[in-house]
Amino acid sequence: MTIRILDIVEVTKPIASPIRNAYIDFSKMTASLVAVVTNVERNGRRVVGYGFNSNGRYGQGGLIRERFAGRIREAEPAALLDESGDNLCPHRIWAAMMTNEKPGGHGERSVAVGTIDMAVWDAVAKIADKPLFHLLAERADRTPDPRVFVYAAGGYYYPGKDDAALRAEMRSYIDRGYTVVKMKIGGESLAIDRRRIESVLAEIGSDAQLAVDANGRFDTLTAIQYARALREYPLFWYEEAGDPLDYRLQAALAEFYPGAMATGENLFSHQDAANLLRYGGMRPDRDWLQFDCALSYGLVEYLRTLDVLREAGWSPSRCIPHGGHQMSLNIAAGLGLGGNESYPDLFQPYGGFPDGVRVEAGHIVMPALPGIGFEGKSDLIRVMRDLAQ
Repeated sequence: MTIRILDIVEVTKPIASPIRNAYIDFSKMTASLVAVVTNVERNGRRVVGYGFNSNGRYGQGGLIRERFAGRIREAEPAALLDESGDNLCPHRIWAAMMTNEKPGGHGERSVAVGTIDMAVWDAVAKIADKPLFHLLAERADRTPDPRVFVYAAGGYYYPGKDDAALRAEMRSYIDRGYTVVKMKIGGESLAIDRRRIESVLAEIGSDAQLAVDANGRFDTLTAIQYARALREYPLFWYEEAGDPLDYRLQAALAEFYPGAMATGENLFSHQDAANLLRYGGMRPDRDWLQFDCALSYGLVEYLRTLDVLREAGWSPSRCIPHGGHQMSLNIAAGLGLGGNESYPDLFQPYGGFPDGVRVEAGHIVMPALPGIGFEGKSDLIRVMRDLAQ
C-alpha cells in the first residue's frame, strides 16, 4: 500500500480574551487548526496528524486552503514519501508547499506553512508509532531527554487588574510548580511598570525568578530607559524590547543591560535568525532565542535555524521557544533545547500539557505518547477529532 495524504482540513477557531500586551489586545484573536488525514491505520485508528498556529498571529485559513494544502494534494503521492517509502517525508512535503514561492515575505505564509508542517510531523511520528521527541532524537543521533524546563507566561494587562491580582496570578504559578514566571511591560508608563515589577518581586521572593516582556513596543531611547531601570532587578530576562527586525536597537541594549535578554519569536526564517546573530548583539553565554516553529515555516525550517545557530557558535540549549505548545516541547526533548514557554491559564485548549502531566521544580516529563501527544490532552483532542478523525 502506498501511503497517501487523503485530505487536509482547516478550521479557524477563536481564542479571544480581554487581555492585552504592550502592542495588541486579544479580543479578536483566532488560530488555524489543521488535520492531515492519511490512509494509514495504527492501533485500530486512522492516522490523522494535527497542527495549529501559536497565539499572537491570526488564523491562516485563506492561505492554507488557497495555496499550500492544494499543492500537497496535487503532488504525486510517491513524491511525498521518504526514501524507504514507509512514511511521509516532511522535507519533501515542505518543498511541495513552497513550490513557486519567492524568497522573503515571511510574515503570514510562514504561519500557514508552519501549521501544516506541525500536522505532518504529528502524522509521521504516529505512522512510526513513536513519540515525536523520540523520533527526532533518533534522527539526530541523540538520546532524548523527556524532562523539559518550562516557564509560566502571563502577567498581561487586563481590565480592572490591580497589583494584588497580578501578585496572586504569579503566586498561583509558583504553587503549580513553576520556578520562572513572566509578566508584560510597556503597556503603561515606566513608573507604573516599575511598581508592578517590584510588587511581583516582593511576592515571589526567592521562590521563583521573574522575566519581563515588552512585545517589541519600544523605540531605542525608551528601550534604553527601561534597560537602565531593569538592570536594578534580578530578572531572568528582558524580552523583545523593540521591533523584531531592528537589530541595531537590540545590539545597543547590551551596552546598558548586562543581564540576559531574549528575542526571536517574531522572526520567521533561518535567514532572519542569521541576521539577528550577525547584527543584533546577542550574547551566546547569557541571552535566549525564542524562535517558534509553528510561526516560522515549521520544524523543517527550524532545523535549518538550528544549523545557523551552531555555525554562529550558539548552542540549541539557548533556545526557549515562544508559543507554549506541545510541538516545541517535543523539539526541546528530542533536540536539546533549553525549554519551552507555557500558558497555564490562557489560549486553551491549545496550550498546556497532556492530562496528568505536572510541573515539578520548573520541569515537566514528556509522556510516551505517539506523535506530538495531542491524544493525551482530552479537551484538545476532542476539538481536533471534531475536525477530522
